[in-house]
Amino acid sequence: MFGKRGGSSDTPEFKPSSAPAPAQSAPAAAAPQPAPAAPKQELPKASAPALAPAAAQMASVAPDTRSSEKTEEYYDTKTSIFSALIDTIDLSQLSQMDQEAAREEIRDIVSDIISIKNLAMSIAEQEEILQDICNDVLGYGPLEPLLARDDIADIMINGAKDAFIEVDGKVQKAPVRFRDNTQLMNICQRIVSQVGRRVDESSPICDARLADGSRVNVIAPPLAIDGPALTIRKFKKDKLTLDQLVKFGSITPEGADILQIIGKVRCNTIISGGTGSGKTTLLNCMSAYAGMEERIITCEDSAELQLQQPHVVRLETRPPNLEGEGQITMTDLVKNCLRMRPERIIVGEVRGSEVFDLLQAMNTGHDGSMGTIHANTPRECLSRIESMIAMGGFNLPAKTVREIIVGSIDVIIQAARLRDGSRRITHVTEVIGLEGDVITTQDLFVYKMDGEDANGKIIGKHVSTGIGRPQFWDRARYYNEESRLAAALDAANEENE
Repeated sequence: MFGKRGGSSDTPEFKPSSAPAPAQSAPAAAAPQPAPAAPKQELPKASAPALAPAAAQMASVAPDTRSSEKTEEYYDTKTSIFSALIDTIDLSQLSQMDQEAAREEIRDIVSDIISIKNLAMSIAEQEEILQDICNDVLGYGPLEPLLARDDIADIMINGAKDAFIEVDGKVQKAPVRFRDNTQLMNICQRIVSQVGRRVDESSPICDARLADGSRVNVIAPPLAIDGPALTIRKFKKDKLTLDQLVKFGSITPEGADILQIIGKVRCNTIISGGTGSGKTTLLNCMSAYAGMEERIITCEDSAELQLQQPHVVRLETRPPNLEGEGQITMTDLVKNCLRMRPERIIVGEVRGSEVFDLLQAMNTGHDGSMGTIHANTPRECLSRIESMIAMGGFNLPAKTVREIIVGSIDVIIQAARLRDGSRRITHVTEVIGLEGDVITTQDLFVYKMDGEDANGKIIGKHVSTGIGRPQFWDRARYYNEESRLAAALDAANEENE
């Protein structure tokens, strides 16, 4: 099917920009004359639904990326085998096969190449090279073993030679690398093309997502000087819940009960925090307590929210096309939401003038709407909202803007990533009202740090501020949750004593 299954012993060095010469027949392997080889640069771009990456399927045989970094000899051997494979295989026919059949065909050809080249390697080494080559042809190359690991939160690729991962809140070097910047760029293009986007010199910045919702950002040359920079924010296969956040120490059981009640009684909520503090994770947890009968509309730059309700409409922004037309902004989506009869509107990340439309929605009957915003404290969150409204060109008096904020937002939940890598909910804060021109707030819970242990882990605890009747008490009574709210507040106050 794919021509002869062998390669010459002196395979030329792999160069993506040059066309490969046809592989010479080995005396020991009689096979029909192969079809002309496909250009090498077309390999990474070969994408078909049957060849979609399947990190979970490959995880069972994927090499352990926790091991030491591979040697130069390993990469030289892999490049030699890969070049011979490309000289031999017919990519057009391979693209018509399903994942498993394609893997078996590649396995057979690679085994023949190893035998013909008389390469001395163990079964484990042969399996590792086979896995890497399958990833290059069928998946996302060196990214596949990293994507298969569930303990990685972030993958950061700084050019072909430098890869870093975040594990348990700490950044460490990853024992993988790409053949060159051309391979890395082709993999970036393959990722973004899955969601109908593009990245190249004319459009060097792109946001996208993987099939599991993991967020992807690519910035390519000439903006990225040392080669394409790829950042992937991974999501765990098992979705986190508030109960799990309690086990991790991110919040107390009483605090988790109050967050559940905030979600159920449809308080308008803003989740504030810095980069990597867990805002989206917390938003997913909070949205789980929306009613199953509610119509929820989500607006995101890259769709990553994973709501479990049956009546959910997911919307995503669109960048401009090659002619600079067709762009759909977050403001456009939020405005359109108001015509879709939503009961809740959830904005994945508020970063511009769309905040005004979200506040208007919150203030006009769409109770329980939520969004995230980058800020370090609840007070800074309120200031950022004012700034974004001003940047949107709305010529409104400062007091009017603050009145809109007070009438729209009920609760701000502050998330933070501490210096030891742990993530904590540091504030649960209510927006109370205006005193003069100042927005007044009150904290229900705060996280107080007491120091650190011998291992550098932060020691601290969540403390109730003693508020016995929060501002949303009447709303809790309306939804028959006041008894549960009172019990959670009493338990939290007793815990302080």
